[in-house]
Amino acid sequence: MKTTSLIILGAGKVGCALVRQLMEAAPLHSARDGLLFSIVAWCDRTGAAVDERGLSDESLQVIEAAKARGIPLAETPYGYAQNDLGAIVDVAGTDGSIVVDVTASDATVGALELALRRGYQVALANKLPLAGDQATFDRLVAGGRTRYESTVGSAVPVIETARAIMRAADRVDVVRGALSGTLGFLCTGLEAGRPFSGLVLEAMQRGYAEPDPRVDLSGQDVARKALILARTLGWRLEMADISLTPLQESTLDSQNRVVGHEMAPLGVPACGVAALSLPEFLAGLPALDGAFADQVQRAASDGKVLRYVAELREGRAQESTPYVQESTLYVSVGLQALPLDSALGRLRGNDNLVAFYTHYYPDEPLVIQGRGAGVDAAAAGVHADLVALAGSEKR
Repeated sequence: MKTTSLIILGAGKVGCALVRQLMEAAPLHSARDGLLFSIVAWCDRTGAAVDERGLSDESLQVIEAAKARGIPLAETPYGYAQNDLGAIVDVAGTDGSIVVDVTASDATVGALELALRRGYQVALANKLPLAGDQATFDRLVAGGRTRYESTVGSAVPVIETARAIMRAADRVDVVRGALSGTLGFLCTGLEAGRPFSGLVLEAMQRGYAEPDPRVDLSGQDVARKALILARTLGWRLEMADISLTPLQESTLDSQNRVVGHEMAPLGVPACGVAALSLPEFLAGLPALDGAFADQVQRAASDGKVLRYVAELREGRAQESTPYVQESTLYVSVGLQALPLDSALGRLRGNDNLVAFYTHYYPDEPLVIQGRGAGVDAAAAGVHADLVALAGSEKR
């Protein structure tokens, strides 16, 4: 039996779901995989619980229950105040440790890099470290000791599929993906004739959207996923290289009036939305219903549907070989009108879908699809990465 120590950074919804999954699956991993996961440290933003022998199931359940009530980890019977994640890695890490980042902060980068320098492994659901500058991405993924499936497709193995394509020396020409379960839910709801404002509220109630849905509507989250996928495919670029169009064509001013149709990221003061409180923003959403209904109708008149799409396209000279070529990468993120019978056009609900058009899949793409929203799906992606990492060390 191989014991793998885990240092978990993040005790929000995904972190708590991951801990629950690990406890429930412990007998299976023991019997099937010969693996035992021991959580030696669990951290939130201001606190940590550390036990080099492994936190007991009872202590983990107490911490999880406290976090569900909004109680900081430091105020639980097993926690203490801390604000230095690197120190936790330094104290709790041992040979074979895996550091797990299920936060939503770029403040973890230093701790992750320290873990890798020590020879530990890393699993991430947190997109921010990998969607920062290219140099940071390179440092984090160098050596093959980092897995990050949940950063792009939750439990849908988008990253593993991309890596398989690369291992086969295939040439990727175009990738099109619906990478937001939240925005997929909105698009298919609009297609069914439902008002935009009601769909946003329902997405929040179902837990698909962020607590402030403007985070989703801005398209920034999809842009980060597109950047991580592009880098996984070996394309070097920065966030500033991505053409980003938010979901909203119309924005609201401080009086909740529809103003303009310029595409600008939400949260930029010029669009007026940042000046609104969340309740004010939500109260003004019905003013956008007509504009979205018009877009849906225009697309339908052409036999198309609206989908929020990340597209990666590589242009190359005609004389290029399939494997070595001078090329230019174009990455765009925004709303597209697509044929109803296309892979993305047929997509429904909150599923994610990625279609790879490659040298070996030139006409009918390699398509991977599955649930793309929800805490459990995100945790499951990390869970699978942990088993893969621990299994590789075992061999």
